[in-house]
Amino acid sequence: MSATLSHAQIVESAPLHLHWRTEDDTAAFARRLAVLPGLRHAFIELHGDLGAGKTSFVRHLLRALGVEGRLKSPTYAVVEPHATPDGLAVSHFDFYRFNDPREWEDAGFRDLFAAPGLKLAEWPEKAAALLPPADLVLQIEAQADDSRQVALGAGTALGAQLLQELRA
Repeated sequence: MSATLSHAQIVESAPLHLHWRTEDDTAAFARRLAVLPGLRHAFIELHGDLGAGKTSFVRHLLRALGVEGRLKSPTYAVVEPHATPDGLAVSHFDFYRFNDPREWEDAGFRDLFAAPGLKLAEWPEKAAALLPPADLVLQIEAQADDSRQVALGAGTALGAQLLQELRA
């Protein structure tokens, strides 16, 4: 995979390897993940080249969580907040254009990461020194046939629990 982890994994567990052949496979995985109770408190990093499917996966996950309406990419805003029908706060970050650590403090990201809820971050390597360890790390690689190879790893005890539940 071309992406690198922003933090060394602190939980020893073998990555879960997936092959999403179609957009329906991506949506099905998002639905499986969305029902796991621990997800409500997770921080998920999404790695992959441009066009790998990071934002597409986030959209499927948000839909699986019940978020309705237009789902914008946070590429220019850096963060898009969402709320599920049952009140779960979801913050979708895209650090692609992140250049200055002062942006972190100025934008209040420390407060967002300290607050309850699900955090999803694309291009986390651009803010690596400022981010907490991710619970789950998805590395998505687009294939020539438009399918996706995905490696899902755990970086915390919560991530290991979620990974174990996904294996079941």
